[in-house]
Amino acid sequence: MKGIEIAKKLNISTSALRHYESWGLVPKVERAKNGYRIYTSEHEAYFQCIRALNAGFGMDLVKKVMPLIINGKIHDALWLINKAQVDLSTEKETVQKTVEILDSKGLTELTDITKYRNKNYFTIGEVVKEANVSASSIRHWEKEGLIKPERHNESGFRIYSPSDVRRVLIIRTVQRVVYSLDIVREVLSDIDKNNIVQAKEMALRSLQYIDYALVAQVRGIASLQTLLDVASKEQHLNY
Repeated sequence: MKGIEIAKKLNISTSALRHYESWGLVPKVERAKNGYRIYTSEHEAYFQCIRALNAGFGMDLVKKVMPLIINGKIHDALWLINKAQVDLSTEKETVQKTVEILDSKGLTELTDITKYRNKNYFTIGEVVKEANVSASSIRHWEKEGLIKPERHNESGFRIYSPSDVRRVLIIRTVQRVVYSLDIVREVLSDIDKNNIVQAKEMALRSLQYIDYALVAQVRGIASLQTLLDVASKEQHLNY
């Protein structure tokens, strides 16, 4: 099978196929006496799976999963994919929480949750957990002036109010839709003026993207199953 035939089916360039090969994402490709690559039906299944998984999980995960499949470590690959699905579910819960905050009267949803009712401030670790975001991102947003946490009088550590946590949730949700911090500032400015229309629109759009990603993940997993069926026949893989 020629590379150009596979590339045409997948609507990509032959150079993309060679990139996947050089990254170790497909089994070794033999060459004919004239130097041309000899692709098999198994290679085609690998290429199809790479494209399908990339759409739902991203190339970083694909680069981890495919070598595991090649080496017969099927369960390790499946657990990586399972974790990515859990992460997507957690992401939806976090964005949904932001929508609920924007819908609540006076943006007070966080303090309406029982476990936070008597909590006046949070550590950065608690904000990381609650907002599902990295500490480095929070510090970056602080450096950019998007959030302004206070400092503990004795320890000097940053302390975050419920308002700060709500702001972090809104920032990370808006950034899923737009990468420009200027737009994030604009949205925050609107919220400070009690205008949540733009923020709510972006939060709902973020939920749509997550739903699209879920569908793409399901399609990717279906393609992976096809690959495993083909590979099991060719290599007698067990999983």
